[in-house]
Amino acid sequence: MRIGELLGAGRSADVYALDEKWVLRHYRDGMDATPEWMVMSYLGAHGYPVPRLGPRDAETPPCDLVLQRLTGPTMLDSLLAGDLSAADAGSMLAGLLDELHTVPARLSPYPEDRILHLDLHPGNVMLTDRGPVVIDWSNTTEGAPAADRAMSSLILAQVAVDPRSPASSGARSLLDALVPHFSASGGIPAPHLAEAARRRAANPTMSPHEVDLIGRAMSLIEELTT
Repeated sequence: MRIGELLGAGRSADVYALDEKWVLRHYRDGMDATPEWMVMSYLGAHGYPVPRLGPRDAETPPCDLVLQRLTGPTMLDSLLAGDLSAADAGSMLAGLLDELHTVPARLSPYPEDRILHLDLHPGNVMLTDRGPVVIDWSNTTEGAPAADRAMSSLILAQVAVDPRSPASSGARSLLDALVPHFSASGGIPAPHLAEAARRRAANPTMSPHEVDLIGRAMSLIEELTT
């Protein structure tokens, strides 16, 4: 396997070109990507929009994933460029969460549980010719759909209340557009918002500044849901 140029770097992983069809996602801390591979394979079989998976065999390092190379901007890039409105982005994000939560849990014995992304925000949605594709399933788990709605809202709210962020105004507009879509599916119950806050605070990639914003972000969501 010949690894090419670095295409992108996130909080915990780097993405390298392999060729025109495939990329390599490499976790810098050596995290085992096998559970992520299994969930993406399961979702793909159910028709959910995830990148196609490349071969994974005994010689593949546990921290690596070979994924389809997607063409198109992220939802975040389109929002910042003014090519996508907050209203359209909010509708799209809500639709992706709703569609995800129609997929039965793979492992959980509880029939009400679903596959959760727990990091579904504009930076993790690629806008391709075949439609939006959801990337970065490193936080995936199974549980109540409300947990996903709470986490996506909290991620946006942290940016919206951040006086240092140049994207705060845009994040607030997107949050305002997104939250009303959740009413029909059960909203954002307080226990799930509190659990999302605990998860964010415990995330080792969060800076102290970002952790400090969680309380204000929760208050904003509570204002929008009352």
